[in-house]
Amino acid sequence: MIMRPTGRADGPYSAAFLPQQQMTLRAAEQPISEPVAKLGGQPVWLDGPAWPVDPSTGNPLVFIGQFPVPGDTVRLAYLFVDEEDRIMGGTNPEAGDAVLLVQPDGRIPPSTVIGPPGTQGRTLWRWGPDESEIPVEWHVDLQPVAPEIDRSINDQAAFERSLRGERPAAEVPDGEDLHDYMGGAACYPNLFARVEAPWQFLFKISDAPDDKDPYFLNFGYGYGYGFVSPDHREGRFFWECS
Repeated sequence: MIMRPTGRADGPYSAAFLPQQQMTLRAAEQPISEPVAKLGGQPVWLDGPAWPVDPSTGNPLVFIGQFPVPGDTVRLAYLFVDEEDRIMGGTNPEAGDAVLLVQPDGRIPPSTVIGPPGTQGRTLWRWGPDESEIPVEWHVDLQPVAPEIDRSINDQAAFERSLRGERPAAEVPDGEDLHDYMGGAACYPNLFARVEAPWQFLFKISDAPDDKDPYFLNFGYGYGYGFVSPDHREGRFFWECS
């Protein structure tokens, strides 16, 4: 089932897109050139190249992946982050060291600096022998979420809203969590999103800091969160850990 906008979301704590779908990886046998969900490789630009650079250093950010934005228009959100000494940018969604660009007809976030024509940085990689860096590219398949996990995530999101005083008290949930998914409600390690309404939750992705992981992302053993504006033309991203 394809995700669709709900039209009812009031910000980063409610479901802007349903149904919730799990992201699973499948190795790419050849470079992916279609506007589909993927991690690594080269961006499949819909409006032409627009590679972001770090505002403080001018260094090109690392391309992490692209994610479909649900709706009637084929639209992608491209995630780029700064990486210095294996530390990822992105703890402040307004700093410009982690950028979620939207195409086509997207707006460049105010904190984002786009490099001059021809700018291109590294793409997602994994650890190889002797700590070598091996570029990777993965298909991201979107699969239905098991009903019990869907309920568990919704229960956790409801519990967090009760702790923020946004709804009546709720019981502490004890169900299973899901680490990598698109749509539905988000659960945050520290209970609060680092963006406010009207930003709408799009995806959650876990870090992968170890040499046995399919790619390298260092979020301090935490999670990254992508958001879009209500008109789906601008993005934000941050990560946090417990």
